[in-house]
Amino acid sequence: MQNEITIAEGFKGEKAIITPYSIREYQEINLITRQLYLTHIGYYPVARYHFRERRDGANENILLFCENGKGWIEHRNVRQVLSQNQAYILPANETHIYGADKRTPWSIYWLHFKGQHVGMFNAIIGKVLSMKNSDNPREIDQIMLFEDMYQNLEMGYSPENLEYVSYCLLYFLASFKYPDQFKKIKDVKIDNVVQQCIHYMKDNLENEITLSSIAKYAGYSNSHLNTLFTKRTSYSPMVYYNQLRIQRACSYLQFSELKINEIAFRLGYYDPFHFSKAFNKEMGITPKTYKQKYHDSYSNS
Repeated sequence: MQNEITIAEGFKGEKAIITPYSIREYQEINLITRQLYLTHIGYYPVARYHFRERRDGANENILLFCENGKGWIEHRNVRQVLSQNQAYILPANETHIYGADKRTPWSIYWLHFKGQHVGMFNAIIGKVLSMKNSDNPREIDQIMLFEDMYQNLEMGYSPENLEYVSYCLLYFLASFKYPDQFKKIKDVKIDNVVQQCIHYMKDNLENEITLSSIAKYAGYSNSHLNTLFTKRTSYSPMVYYNQLRIQRACSYLQFSELKINEIAFRLGYYDPFHFSKAFNKEMGITPKTYKQKYHDSYSNS
């Protein structure tokens, strides 16, 4: 394997979210999220040369879901092949190796999770998982649920979002443990002003917007929107907007070749120092450290 090309990440079209450590600390004490919560989530399309080896395992449990193609996993001295619409859960702190098939590399959805009630799913950890009823497959619904978790985290780390994602994660894992009982997931529609405002914010992360412009978009006064938004998300609109900007910055640091000062100006910060200060306050590390840790050799999946 040493003479072959292998990479851990860096695939065209990939996406990932890594929650800040401050958020994980909150998840560990929240009555709902502490049961089961995500720390990492992402997608690698056509991940040619994908390879990962962890001699001491990971701090979290890792679920790999093969959408297309093939890959393999070595765990507990057994090599398993993972094919289309199959999944595998690697337990925390256990040696493992996995990689994409050379000829037909996999496209994989992946996530890291932990919590007090991980033991509820011991029956499906460490084995190849697939839906039993091949005449009525539900894989598309599982992918929709995965996307639901990703998109909610992408909307920010409000307590409601984190709690909802924990419930979704519980349901997602249950779909593998109880395939016969798995019910089709219904589309989730955005039908309230807070969600509309969040989408407006996401569409304007690289434009200069203010509370007034958000309120005007929503058709509310500044004070009314501020009260409504804070009640629903526990954050004021501008604090929430700045969290989304930092999340976008993380994505640029991980998956682009943009320089830190370019990211700062693209996201509307006055200067790199202002950006670094805001980033450090939210993430607990500087943009430079984050880029080195996650863009060059981060160990998400």
